[in-house]
Amino acid sequence: MSDVDHRVHGVGPEDVVPDWPPLQADELEVLLADYPAFAAGPHRIAWHSPRPLSAAALVDTARGRVFVKRHHVSVRTAACLEEEHRFIAHLHGKGLPVVEVFADAHGHTAVTRGDWTYEVHSTGLGEDVYRQTTSWTPLTDLARAREAGAMLARLHQAAADDHAPQRSTHVLVARDDLLRAEDPIVALQAQFAERPALRAWLQSRDWQRDFARDLLPWHAGLATRLRDTPRLWAHNDWHVSNLLWQREGDALRISGVLDFGLASPTSAMFDLATAIERNAIAWLTLETGFDAVHLQTACALIAGYREVLPLDAASVQLLADLLPLVHLEFALSEVEYFHAITGSPDNAAVAYDVFLLGHARWFASAPGQALLQAIRATA
Repeated sequence: MSDVDHRVHGVGPEDVVPDWPPLQADELEVLLADYPAFAAGPHRIAWHSPRPLSAAALVDTARGRVFVKRHHVSVRTAACLEEEHRFIAHLHGKGLPVVEVFADAHGHTAVTRGDWTYEVHSTGLGEDVYRQTTSWTPLTDLARAREAGAMLARLHQAAADDHAPQRSTHVLVARDDLLRAEDPIVALQAQFAERPALRAWLQSRDWQRDFARDLLPWHAGLATRLRDTPRLWAHNDWHVSNLLWQREGDALRISGVLDFGLASPTSAMFDLATAIERNAIAWLTLETGFDAVHLQTACALIAGYREVLPLDAASVQLLADLLPLVHLEFALSEVEYFHAITGSPDNAAVAYDVFLLGHARWFASAPGQALLQAIRATA
């Protein structure tokens, strides 16, 4: 595959030219030379990932296939990437089927070379059924949705005693700091000293008016309720495309959990709300009205979760109330990413207008209200 041929998922329905150059055989030769188990060639790229925020590929070596991912250092330093790896290791220690992150000859799981940070993973067990699927594609198989809900609860069980601190970055990470704040506007302003690029972009908009109109009505009362909600290290990107599957008899079971790039300490209901947002709403075809919302998928995710962990009525109500704002901080981080790192003004505008504001507004529509009501009814 040539650089010209390679496409990645865009902010809309069409695939686009990537911001980051695809991985090349020569750079992999240099990288994997420091991984004794995989140094022996020949190294062959079997598949380039269509995910847009980094460059990744499946790579065949003399000792088997590995998954290599490359980030720009402005997105992930080695230290920041190892925060994700530490969480993966914790889950692995608790028996969760996560992929293995390999260390190089010096014991590092994240390696910096020039402007790039690399990580090398196992490919995991099972089939990557949805690997070409965008994160905004709904899951329509209810059995798999139920299985996904159950596995998410198992992840939360495994993470319950992980008390590592908050992520060291806001860039392309899902956090809930603003949701826990009494005044999200004031809380965001307090972050501007460490996020000057986001401040600069927001100054081009009447963002405080936008927040007051489209976001703050959903926030009423959330901070008080979240005050008593413990932080929990969570996946925060629980879409079916981040899961591997194996058949057990007539059923497909989750055999692997992938991609902890958005992971951070949020909460169990934040993570479950994200799973519903990712899997139960066809965000790229909202013009289809009620056809864009998959109520049964949302209910199946909740039912599967409850097979492992109980959810009382208050938790379910919190789940529904988090849903219109669960995207808030990741959307802002995408604005920051597209403005300051990739220099993509059109994408930054889409992240703000369509993702940040538009998704919150959708929950006031009839289909959005139907979804919230369906969730509350499960209480």
